[in-house]
Amino acid sequence: MRSAAVVGTGLIGTSVALALTARGVTVYLRDRDDTAVQTAAAMGAGLAEEPPEPVDLAVLAVPPGRIAETLRQVQKAELAHSYTDVASVKEQPLAEVAALGCDLSRYIGGHPLAGRERSGPLAGRAELFEGRPWVLTPSAETGTETLNRALEMVSLCRAVPVVMAPRDHDHAVALVSHAPHLVSALMAARLEHAADTDTRLAGQGVRDVTRIAGSDPRLWIDILGANATAVADVLAGLAADLDTVVGSLRSLAAADVSEREEGSRRVAALLRRGNAGHARIPGKHGAPAAHYEAIPVVIPDRPGELARLFADVGRAEVNIEDIRIDHAQGRPTGLVELQVDPKRAESLTTALRAGGWTVQR
Repeated sequence: MRSAAVVGTGLIGTSVALALTARGVTVYLRDRDDTAVQTAAAMGAGLAEEPPEPVDLAVLAVPPGRIAETLRQVQKAELAHSYTDVASVKEQPLAEVAALGCDLSRYIGGHPLAGRERSGPLAGRAELFEGRPWVLTPSAETGTETLNRALEMVSLCRAVPVVMAPRDHDHAVALVSHAPHLVSALMAARLEHAADTDTRLAGQGVRDVTRIAGSDPRLWIDILGANATAVADVLAGLAADLDTVVGSLRSLAAADVSEREEGSRRVAALLRRGNAGHARIPGKHGAPAAHYEAIPVVIPDRPGELARLFADVGRAEVNIEDIRIDHAQGRPTGLVELQVDPKRAESLTTALRAGGWTVQR
């Protein structure tokens, strides 16, 4: 691929442009917001000008509701030989594209499963897609040349291509992305009017559950509107489970012993289902999920301490499989939870304690 155009210079569009530019592709930038284009260009993402001839591939980095009209416009202007998008829903945009009479042989849907809580061109990163799945959803009319150009783009962005049907993609992202976002928002909404004395007790659990609730509502309204039925189906199943667990928890508080036992049985069954579902989430590098041992280490909140901890772990010749940091309330310390191979947990604990670290294990 020698040339590309990116239409829409927000987080994803700018990141695509940065990745392609870094691999030697000449990228031309477009956006309705001239400031966004100039910002992306100043970051080295590409050229804020029109290409002299049709580019090899145009990437439409606009919201799902604007894909069809944008594709119609750029195809009419002969911006590129082939076209793709990065929208997080695929079936509705494809239907709208077909309804507008666009050339489907030169279009393929796409969705990189990567992002950040921040938005706008300044949040763009060339490495954003490295190792991440990038779904491509060819239609029956998609031409081989267009598919190959999209695959080349995914490769240049260092992502992992996954080919799916548009409907299958939408059902999948409803389950693993869109519905979880709403669940996160619902839980975070419980905190809106909570007493300060309650929120001061917030730990890593509630932070994990509500992390993605901080995303831009304007973007998510567009995403959810384009995939509403699939998301509603997932949430309907969740609502049924919630009704069951609410009734079960009421039973746990009942005076009758048999009713309490039945409530306990139903809650335990749901928790076991949760264990089974969690185990289905792929682990590192797409491998089956693995069990790691948590090593909680108290760490001062000052420069250099995290690097010192990692250096001590490295000297113990133990690989850190995962990590999380929880900051203490009202104290200049934090708790770093190192996830390691259970076979190495004891030796690492001993080495860290010998190095002066406080290990809560």
